[in-house]
Amino acid sequence: MDSAGLIPSLTDLVAVVKRIGDEVVLPHFTRVGYTRKADGSVLTEVDLQAQEALREALTNIADCPLLGEEMTAEEQMRQWEAGRDGLWCVDPVDGTSNFVSGIPYFAVSVAWMWRGKPLLGVIYAPAVKEMFSAQAGQGAWLNGKKLPLSAPASTLTEAIAGIDFKRLSLPLAAKLVGAPPYHSQRNLGSCALDWCYVASGQFDLYLHGGQYLWDYAAGCLILQEAGGTMSTLFSPDFWEGDVRRKSVVAASNDFLWKEWRAAIGEVGSQ
Repeated sequence: MDSAGLIPSLTDLVAVVKRIGDEVVLPHFTRVGYTRKADGSVLTEVDLQAQEALREALTNIADCPLLGEEMTAEEQMRQWEAGRDGLWCVDPVDGTSNFVSGIPYFAVSVAWMWRGKPLLGVIYAPAVKEMFSAQAGQGAWLNGKKLPLSAPASTLTEAIAGIDFKRLSLPLAAKLVGAPPYHSQRNLGSCALDWCYVASGQFDLYLHGGQYLWDYAAGCLILQEAGGTMSTLFSPDFWEGDVRRKSVVAASNDFLWKEWRAAIGEVGSQ
């Protein structure tokens, strides 16, 4: 069976994500308590409220299983296995630590996946009113403007890199800190927005030691549709291996990705 004719409306998806970002998430910015999950990450009541609001709204667009960050691992696996021919993958508040700390880099992230890969991706940062969206084969946009918005760096030494050091191996982190091959580095605390900033041209490079499906599902499609290139630390094929958790080596174009991957070198696989 082909996915043609099955893909939900991107316009409808954008409207849902914007509404929930503006009406469910943003009113609680800096005004919500939190607890910590077993892995140490932050959880608020808004994460749960937004996930439920997304479940109700998205299943009205397309009646498919929904996999959300704030589910048990067992429930996530059940949804994944049931969603081969259509799956919503959501992160209701990506960047929750920023959200509770008053830092405006957080987003609602939603992808619609078919046979294991995203065909629609929407990431909305309500505090700054930035709506990133993409459809497979149709391009990517920020607030209706085609991505990328600016030209990438011409060489690796001029590039801005988004890097999450705490999830890298010690040898790789030490190598990059001791002899950075890029011009400058950022870590803003939202995986979803990191992908978008590479797609838009705000970052040139991206490196992350391990993301979950809901961290990358929408963002990787947005970058791909903006002309970017991505892989993992262990394979040039980003989709090889376990879909549930992946490292990321990405760049705004293929030329920079090749330079970036070469600069990381074999230490990246340790």
